[in-house]
Amino acid sequence: MATTHVPTELEALSGKPIAPASELAGRFPLTPSAHPASAERYEKVMSELAFGREFTDHMAHMRWTRDGGWEDRGVIPYGPLTLTPGASVLHYAQSVFEGLKAYRHADGSIWTFRPTYNAARLNHSARRLALPEMDVEDFVASLVDYVRADAKWVPEGDGTSLYLRPFMFASEEFVGVHPAGVVDYYVIGSPSGPYFTSGFTGVPIWVVKGYHRAGPGGTGSAKCGGNYAASLMPQTRAAEKGFSQVCFLDSYEEKYLEELGGMNMFVVMADGSVRTPELTGVILEGGTRSAICRLLRDEGVDVREERIALDELVAGMRSGEVAEVFACGTAAVVTPITRLAGDDFDVELPVGERTKRIHQRLTDIQLGRAEDPYGWMYRID
Repeated sequence: MATTHVPTELEALSGKPIAPASELAGRFPLTPSAHPASAERYEKVMSELAFGREFTDHMAHMRWTRDGGWEDRGVIPYGPLTLTPGASVLHYAQSVFEGLKAYRHADGSIWTFRPTYNAARLNHSARRLALPEMDVEDFVASLVDYVRADAKWVPEGDGTSLYLRPFMFASEEFVGVHPAGVVDYYVIGSPSGPYFTSGFTGVPIWVVKGYHRAGPGGTGSAKCGGNYAASLMPQTRAAEKGFSQVCFLDSYEEKYLEELGGMNMFVVMADGSVRTPELTGVILEGGTRSAICRLLRDEGVDVREERIALDELVAGMRSGEVAEVFACGTAAVVTPITRLAGDDFDVELPVGERTKRIHQRLTDIQLGRAEDPYGWMYRID
């Protein structure tokens, strides 16, 4: 029997209704770029889609000041930012970000997935980093006006999207240790292909000990740059061993799974139940993770959010008690984990049917190939 799930704060906030794009459009007035991409560059970018390497002609922007609040909204030409060496973010890392995608459906319309979830999580991250929160409609409006301005950059085709990166940072010129009084918010976008270029074939993961991306009471549940910076050195060492990502363990005992450097994890048991590390305040509450839990529970699957011991997982992979392991996140969506290794173990699993099915169900909703019974998709244009 499936366990009862009580919605988290982010899930509850993301379920609140939001005005349609037609009502939000125009909050960020467009200043057209005087130097848009040439036809040659545009064709090259769109025919050689990578991930996060090329960007569109514009970006959304607004600024917060302690006295004036959020103002100066606009979609402006994409280009370098001007910061003084005294900008607070360069010294105290007051910066948070989000990641989501704009998808082009078969009829040419453009949609995004659960933008109010990203808005709620950005505000959660901002609170933890002592940055200002923003109105949810302003967040969604920034996406609407930006994507409409650069709609031609939303690619067509399976596995493609315009990856959207909203972010805010402390731009006040001051090196004293206190929350900044000036903060800038931007949205940029990158026309992208699949995150893992090898396709849906599975990735090898290295389980690291001695390093942690965040700790209890820290910023683990916030989507801030420092967490990712902390993951880069062990990630580099894992890459040298031939692994795609690292898996971090808990800070106290280094016994229980937490998450990968940029993705949440799921374990599919041979009896059909599914397990995922519980939200402890240390790991990021992923929107894709939340959606997968909902889809599986609505299928009658027993989804357990709990502590997962590494030793038990490895033993289960060897005995057959564990049937599949996969990771999920906005960029990669769903990715099979076909090899899990550490200093004293190395085990493999095939790509599983449950992993394939959940990837198909989720991407079918995102790309408009299947009904969206949850109202997750939001039409931008």
